[in-house]
Amino acid sequence: MPDTAEARRHGSAAIVEAQWLSLQLAWQWKRDVHEIRSPGRPCPGIVPLLKAAAAASRLRRLYPFTSHFALLFSSRTGYPWTVQAGSVEPLRNGSFRVRRRDPSAVIGEVETAEEAVDLVVGLLPADFEPVITVPTDSRT
Repeated sequence: MPDTAEARRHGSAAIVEAQWLSLQLAWQWKRDVHEIRSPGRPCPGIVPLLKAAAAASRLRRLYPFTSHFALLFSSRTGYPWTVQAGSVEPLRNGSFRVRRRDPSAVIGEVETAEEAVDLVVGLLPADFEPVITVPTDSRT
C-alpha cells in the first residue's frame, strides 16, 4: 500500500495519486478474497470500475473514495468530502448505475465500466474545484 503520510508531505497531487493506488490495491485484494471464499458468486465490478475511472484524466485529478460499493470523487482529500460529478455503483448483474451528485438521482444504468465513467465525466462541471488538501487536525 502507498505511504499516505509521505504523500501528504508532497501535497495534493501525491495524496490523490496515493489514494487511487490504495483503492485499486485494496479492492483487488477484496475481490480475490471473495473469489476464494465464494467461488461462483459474482462480485460487484468495483475493480474494473476503478481501472476505467483512473484512466479518465479529469477524474484522475479528483480524490476517489468508496462508500457502500459506490465510487465517488471529491475535490477535497479529507472529510467533509466535496463530491464532484456523481457516483457509480457496480451492480451484481455486472452493469453499473450512475447517479447525479445533487440531487442524487439515477441518470442511467450502463453495461460497462467505461460507459459509466463517460457518464460521470459528462456530469463534471466545466469549472470543477481543484483538489484541496485538508490538514489532519481539521478533520472531524
